[in-house]
Parts: sequence; structure tokens; C-alpha cells
Amino acid sequence: MALLTRLGLRARVTLVFGLGALLVSLSVGMATYLTTRHFLVDARESTSQHIASRNAKTVLQDLSTPTKTLTRTRVLTAADAGTSGSVSILEQRGTWYDRVLSMGPSSIPASVRHDVARGTAASQTFLLTGSPYIAIGFPMPSVDAQYYQLFNISDLTHTLRILALVLFGAGLITTALGTVVGRWASGRSLRPLRGVSRAAVAIAEGRLGTRLPPTEDRDLAGLTGSFNRMVDQLQERIEREERFTSDVSHELRSPLTTLAASLDVLEAHVLELGTSGRAALTLLGADLRRFQRMVSELLEISRTDIGKAEVVLEVVEVGELVRRSVAAASRTIAQPPPELDMRPEIAGRRISVDKRRFERIVGNLLENAAHYGGGATLILVEPGPEPDRPTVRISVDDQGPGIAPGERERVFERFYRGVASGRRGAGTGTGLGLSLVAEHVRLLGGSVWAGEAPGGGARFTVELPADVHDLFDDEEDEEESTAEQSASAGEPSAPEGTASAPGAPGSAAGGEGELAEPEDHPEGVGPLPTHQPPRESRR
Repeated sequence: MALLTRLGLRARVTLVFGLGALLVSLSVGMATYLTTRHFLVDARESTSQHIASRNAKTVLQDLSTPTKTLTRTRVLTAADAGTSGSVSILEQRGTWYDRVLSMGPSSIPASVRHDVARGTAASQTFLLTGSPYIAIGFPMPSVDAQYYQLFNISDLTHTLRILALVLFGAGLITTALGTVVGRWASGRSLRPLRGVSRAAVAIAEGRLGTRLPPTEDRDLAGLTGSFNRMVDQLQERIEREERFTSDVSHELRSPLTTLAASLDVLEAHVLELGTSGRAALTLLGADLRRFQRMVSELLEISRTDIGKAEVVLEVVEVGELVRRSVAAASRTIAQPPPELDMRPEIAGRRISVDKRRFERIVGNLLENAAHYGGGATLILVEPGPEPDRPTVRISVDDQGPGIAPGERERVFERFYRGVASGRRGAGTGTGLGLSLVAEHVRLLGGSVWAGEAPGGGARFTVELPADVHDLFDDEEDEEESTAEQSASAGEPSAPEGTASAPGAPGSAAGGEGELAEPEDHPEGVGPLPTHQPPRESRR
């Protein structure tokens, strides 16, 4: 049973068909063989008994007519005339007569001789020198003799052997055909399930409008209807929850704006407050700004969930983009920027990316390192390891306790803080920063994963797809092309502008604000390094 459960459903159905065909073949073959053998053997025994009885009468008639020229052997020869494959043996007054020297009284089964000696006709099938025979004996008390005839039935055995081989071959063919039919039937039966599987995958990827087409099959109509109703209810529930999150976030923005303005007024007169008042104002300001950040992130997530996230691609130089993003994030978290290691292979290269989302990715990773990892220590920018699939990798290392291998995927979940959240850092994060990083990376067609930094601590790596080109070579080619076009048109060359990536014409890509996800990149969280020592989780 354990082996069957490890097999797929189609394999199990095929196996059942094959075993069923084998059992049917064996049953039919055995029944056919035994029935045929019974009738053939009975027919041969009946024929042999008829011939032996006729020959016995002939011998009795010859022995009852005294003659000087007719010997007992000639009598037996005359009795065997017209009978092939048989030998006659005669016993009279203790003397045995046979026309074949190799056949004698020892060739006759003892049970047959015993019954005939007692005056009863007898017959028996036996083996003699490896060949099957039928021995038939008749008593002749009127002449004080016993007549025996042995019939060789090797031809019948040969026929039965051929029949068995034919039935065995037919069984093998039937089993093979049953397996083929089972494979075909299981494929036909599971075809609707493959459609259900594809629809489930599409729904899991966020395409909630996916439905199963209606079918006229009565057995599948119930499955199709139930599945579509389930998806309808799921879509309604998700949309209702998304609307609720979005509405709540929007409703919170107005009172938060009022509170923030009031906080600014209080902070402007902080010197007029006492010690306890200033401490309370500091706590209020920290929590209010954290609340504002969480509302902003919830709005961003809700736009992503309902498919209204805008992705605007621009062609930018990698090094300059990373430096600007790091500088902006460092000002926000009030920490000096970490060391930037720009590999020579990536310097002077450019990619097509949404700059705003890229800056949010870098900013969230640096804030995460500042809150839970003692601050970022290194930012590494390098090309991807696969030359046939150009990518750019940005890794952020920190000096914190790291992340346990079992939590390296879960840290990208919303509001997940890990089993050691109560002992980590200042705890000023909202629990949404890394989940937003995963969403931004997914919209850019890339992947992100957590690992261990070479010097200890955690390393977060973002890999983005890029048709990498040399920036300076392309600029020279563009300048030459622009100069040639201007010379041919008789007009001065226009200043070079920013190029838009295909599929993102300055607004929401594809009209829905989402980019098509390349098959080479895993969605959301990418592959995780293994064999790392346990670390504390982070957010």
C-alpha cells in the first residue's frame, strides 16, 4: 500500500488496468486449457478403448480357431493392423507374447494387470520412457488369456503444449493491451483535473478571474460548478478584504495628518514642557510616525493586491542608481552609509527598472538592518552567475545575529517577526518592510532571498533581470546616430532623454500596473541558501 500511495493517480489506474487484464487472461486461459485438455483426453481415451475392444475381439476370435500356421505373434500383428502408435501384448497360460521386443509385461502398469487378472477390464494413463501412454487390458477367460494394448499419446501432449503456449502469449498480449488502454483511459479521465490544476495555479498567482469552462459531461458538471462557485466566493472575499484595508487606510490618513500637524506644533514648543511631558511627547512622536509609516505601507500593499500597482520602467546606470538610493535611505535612518562594493564587471552598466520601487527596496533593506541587525556593513553590487541570463544582484550585509534557516522564507511574510521577536533590537519596525521588498521585486520580475553574510550576520540579496549593456559604448553609438540623423535632416540634435522600457509606456505596465513575470525567476521569495547555523529572525 505504501508503494501504491507513492505512485501517481494515473500510474495507479494504469497498474489496476494491467493487473485486471492479467487476471482475466489467466482465468480465461486456465479455463480454456483445462476444458480443452479434458475433452481431448476423454476423446482419446474413448477412441483408444474402442480400438482396443475391437482388437481384443479379433484376437479372441483368432485364438478360438485352432490353426497350425498362425502363431501368437502373427495374431497380435494382425490385430494391430490399421492402428498406428499402439502395441498389443498377449498373455496366455503364463506365456507372454508381443511383437515389439522393447515392450513386455513390465511395460504394463501393475494395477492394470492386477485388475485384468481378476477378470475386469481396466485402463490407465501413465508415462513410459518419458512418453505418455494409455494402457488398456481385457480378460479372455474362454481361452485362458489376457489382452493388453498400449497407445502412445505424445501427439496429444504436444498439442496441449502448443495450446498452453498460445494461451500464454495471448495473456501477455491482453495484459499489454489492458495496460495501454488503462494509460489512455486514465489520461482521458484526468484531463479535466489538469484543467482544474491549471486554473488553481492561475488563481494562486493572483488571476482571480480564472474560471473552468462549462461542460456537458454530467459527471464533471458538478465539479466545474462547485469549483467556479468556490472561486467566485474567494474572489468576493478577497476583494471585500482589500476594499476594507484600502478604505480603513484612507480613512486613517486624515486623522493622522491632523495628529502629525498637532505633533509638529507640540514639538515646536517642547522646551516649554516639563521632563515627563517631553518624554511623553518623544514616545508619541515615535509611535505616530511608525503608525504613519504602517498606513502608507498598507496602502501600497492594498494597491498591489488589487492589481493597481504602477510600474514605470526607465533605463538607468546601475552604479549611480544604487549610490543615490543608498544616500537617500541613509538620510532617512540617520546613519552613515555602509561600504559600497561595486564590482568592475557591473560599473558603467545600465538596466531597465522602476527607480521609485528600487529606492524603496534599498531603503527598506537598510532600515531593516538598522532596526534589527546593528546597521548595514556592506552593499555588494555584482552581475548574476549565469552568463546566458543577464541579471544584477544587490546584496545588503549587516552585523546582527542573522536569521535562522527555518525563518528565511517567513521573514518576507506580512507582520511576521519570528520566534525571537521579543529579544530583537528596538522593535520600531512595522513588520511590513520585507514583505514590501518582496512585492516590489516581484513586480520588477526579480527574486529576493535571505542568507548568511560571509563575516556573520544576515545578507539579503535582490536579483533583477537586466539586458545589461555598456553605458558609455551605447552613449557614443546614440550620439553618432543622433548626429547622423540631424545632419541628414538639417536640424540640430535634440538632447538625449530617458528611455522607457518595453511594456511600460510611462504608466502602469500592461494597463494593470503589473509586469509579466519571467519564467526564470521565482515569484516573491527566491531560492534560499542552506546549511547555515541557526540565527535569530528579523523583520
